[in-house]
Amino acid sequence: MEDHAPLIERAFRLEPVEESYDVEEVEGRVPDFVRGTYYLNGPARFSRGEFRYRNWLDGDGMISALRFEAGRVRFTSRFVLSAKLRAEEEAGRPLFRTFGTSFEGDRLKRRVALESPVNVSVYRFGESLLAFGEQGLPWEIDPLTLETRREFNFGGALGDLTPFAAHPKLDSRTGEMFNFGVSFSADPLLNLYRFDASARLIYRQRIPLEYACSVHDFAISRNHVVLYLSPYVLDTGALVGGGRTLCESLGWQPERGSRLLVASRETGKPVASVAVGSRYCLHLINCFEEDARLTVDVLELERPVYGEYRLPEIFADVGEGLPVRFVIDLESGELVERRELGYRLAPDFPSINPSLSAQAYEEFWMLGISAAGKKGRKFFDQLVHARWAHADAHEIYQAPANHYLCGEPVFVADPTHGSGGAVVCQLFDAGSTTSAFLIFDAADVARGPVSTLRLRHPIRLGFHATFCTGDAA
Repeated sequence: MEDHAPLIERAFRLEPVEESYDVEEVEGRVPDFVRGTYYLNGPARFSRGEFRYRNWLDGDGMISALRFEAGRVRFTSRFVLSAKLRAEEEAGRPLFRTFGTSFEGDRLKRRVALESPVNVSVYRFGESLLAFGEQGLPWEIDPLTLETRREFNFGGALGDLTPFAAHPKLDSRTGEMFNFGVSFSADPLLNLYRFDASARLIYRQRIPLEYACSVHDFAISRNHVVLYLSPYVLDTGALVGGGRTLCESLGWQPERGSRLLVASRETGKPVASVAVGSRYCLHLINCFEEDARLTVDVLELERPVYGEYRLPEIFADVGEGLPVRFVIDLESGELVERRELGYRLAPDFPSINPSLSAQAYEEFWMLGISAAGKKGRKFFDQLVHARWAHADAHEIYQAPANHYLCGEPVFVADPTHGSGGAVVCQLFDAGSTTSAFLIFDAADVARGPVSTLRLRHPIRLGFHATFCTGDAA
């Protein structure tokens, strides 16, 4: 089988370093309007002694930050000191089963759930910086030093087994946070949460599910919450009683069909369930309302990708994916339009101008895999700028050979230039085993980066990122 990602294994063999320093090797010019802090979360530690994890989702979470000030960029990286990491550091060995790795004598949290490595995303919520993992509470992080403060339980409203996803949605107008979590029980439930700007729980709405499906992301519009429910079904008996990993316990059952679940933002109660075929969605792009129609934009895949995260054969058989726009008539609850964009090279990590979240918008950015459709190991090596008005015209930055992109490509607005801005993306040079962050003109990514910030030491391949403008503290 051909190798389309030579040396990518080096990214998962790194010894992560906690450090803080001024970035001195800067090529090009950092745009003047890029002021604030870029935060990135992702799995960092993939081994303990001779023991190695076998899935990209298994590594312990680490936050990296780039603090942009006038004439200065400061880089900081620290582990999230989760309950899992603290216990295993004290024991000096792995203790907990992870998403894709089991071993003799491994533990589940209270014998029913994974102990989260808190390695997926990071968001600013009010005065708090929160790091998230799947199905567990977030951890509060110091925005400046990245030191871990505490598990964040929303004033005691949530418990340590409360299902809580890694993709909260924040409303910049109200300061509210929305999130969800799936209860994988005999009678599975989707939990919808709404918190006010002071982190007080407004509601927790429990919605029965037809089956215990894995859901990673969702979206909010002005009046609605939208989830893409794919029939990627968890066998809880295999996980809890059979000693299997969570990845091994998930089964793809496309014959059940996929649906868009639409709920009221005000109450959390469902208002529509719309059949949309039999494909899979890991990430949504955005959604918004115009008159009586709800537009839901997603990255739709032919099948789930978690099994493609296995190491070191990452993405060896990844399926096709593409951006899809669904339009729902809110009065009838029917799907009235489906539109596809022509980019089909396994896209992921979509990003928009965050000021347009839950509003009508035109453009977005995402990563892609140029070798998608070919057998053999591969990885993200394209940054794509797409527009809904141009179905087959995309601006693409192609990374050089043995260079790989990762981390959600974050948009930073230029306040003096209307819709203009920059996009920040992570780069790993597998040939030299070095890391950098690239800054692109958001409107011309194909030209290549306008600035390259080279780090002293290589860092792991991250997942989701965010940018906090103004005072980085």
